[in-house]
Parts: sequence; C-alpha cells; structure tokens
Amino acid sequence: MAIDSESLLLGKQVPAATRYAPELLFPIPRREARDALGYGGEVPFEGVDIWHAYELSWLDSSDKAQARIGRFTIPATTPHLVESKSFKLYLNSLNNTVFDDEAAALACIVRDISAAAGGDVALAVFAPDDPSLAGAQPSGQCIDTAAGRWPRREPEAEMLQCARARVVEEQLYSHLLRSLCPVTGQPDWATLWLHYRGPALDHAALLSYILAYREHQEFHEQCVERIYRDLQQACQPEFLHLQAFYTRRGGLDINPFRSSGGGEPPWLRLARQ
Repeated sequence: MAIDSESLLLGKQVPAATRYAPELLFPIPRREARDALGYGGEVPFEGVDIWHAYELSWLDSSDKAQARIGRFTIPATTPHLVESKSFKLYLNSLNNTVFDDEAAALACIVRDISAAAGGDVALAVFAPDDPSLAGAQPSGQCIDTAAGRWPRREPEAEMLQCARARVVEEQLYSHLLRSLCPVTGQPDWATLWLHYRGPALDHAALLSYILAYREHQEFHEQCVERIYRDLQQACQPEFLHLQAFYTRRGGLDINPFRSSGGGEPPWLRLARQ
C-alpha cells in the first residue's frame, strides 16, 4: 500500500488545530518497506517504537492547563507506524480540550494512537521536571573516533566487516547517524546503539556504514530495520539488540528498538534529545 501523498500533511503548511482532531493522525503501513527489505509476512525481530512527547497538554475540568511529558510505546508488530508531523498536530489539538481528569485524557490519547497504529499502544506520563528523564548517555563504547569515512553511496550490508574467528560480546554506539526524511528531504539526526554477541564487528567499517545513511531517505523506523537486516546478514550474531535515538523534532523524539529476542530497550533519553 503506497503512501497517499495528497493526504499526507508532512511538508505542507498546516495551521494549528483549535479543537480535538483525531482525524489528523496519519498511519503509514509498515509492510511495503519491510517487503522491500525482503522480510515478507514474518519479521525476524521483536521491538517497539518509543516516542517522547514534550508538548503534551490539555485542560482539566476547571480550565486549568496541564502539562506532561509522554512516553509512548508502539509495538513493532502493529501494521502501521504513525507519521510524526500528524502525531504532533494531533497532540496539539488536545491543548484546549477539557477532560474530567488525567485518566480520561490518557485514555482518549491511547485510544486514538492505538487506532492509528492498529494495535495496543502504551503511554506513561511524567512531570516536566521529572529527574528520571534527565539526559543520559548510552552504555558501551563510542566508535566515532574509528577510521570510518562517508562512502558517498547508499548503505549496503557488504560494507560491514567482521572477524568470524573472533567471537565477542560488546555494546557500541555512534552519534553520527544522519538520514533524510523521505518526503521533505530534511535531515534527521540520531545516536545509534547496538548490543550483540557474535563475530567481532570491524568498528571502522561499521562507522562507514553508518555514515552511508547521510543521504539515505527513509523514515526512522525503516532505517533501523534496514540496519538490523544488514547486521544480521553480514555477521549473523547470536543475538542483536539495536536502537536509534533520534533527536527531537516538533516536540517529539523517536527511538525505534529492534531485537532478536530477550532484550529490553534502554529506557532513557539522551542529552542531545
């Protein structure tokens, strides 16, 4: 199913909604991009898309504004991802909407996002100054000083190299992931983190592979699934956990997590987000 570009709000000037407008949410089928990656009907990973919403606000029964930070967890098994600009516009449409209490507000939001994604979505909320959301850093070794370079070509699994005679378990990350929105061509920045056990990845080759995304156009979730596929094809690790921490745009950051199984995503937000 192709994206209906006429209905897509991304890349268009759209006035802020002044009323509750769940119809703004724009679902994008995951299937087409997964078919292009060769996944077919079954995907070989588990995972979730974790969103932090920094502009979550509504009115209580006395017309007093409420402000929260929301953490949405959307299972990767849902048939749709939610386009981020439509997500932002929908959340802002709640700003002048009156709810009896917080529970009613959250129930409404979860119902609407679940309907757009096509599955059960979870939402946790935090006070704007909650210390648990202070900027952190990923665990493991940063590879940004490795001898990688921008290869000026599209990313391919063949770029990755591993020493099959040397099996390791390690956590690696890079702050240099940059991809492009497939609709507007605008850059999206992220920190990429992975934890694996298997043939040792060549860090310079991995960094060059990550840099190959600088002109690659795909949605965040699709980029992560492409990276997951390529790592699996190139090195066939015993297990692989992978997450990209994309920086904030429009009051939202997106953190897709994909795993071969048995792994939990790092429940954190980075300082750059």
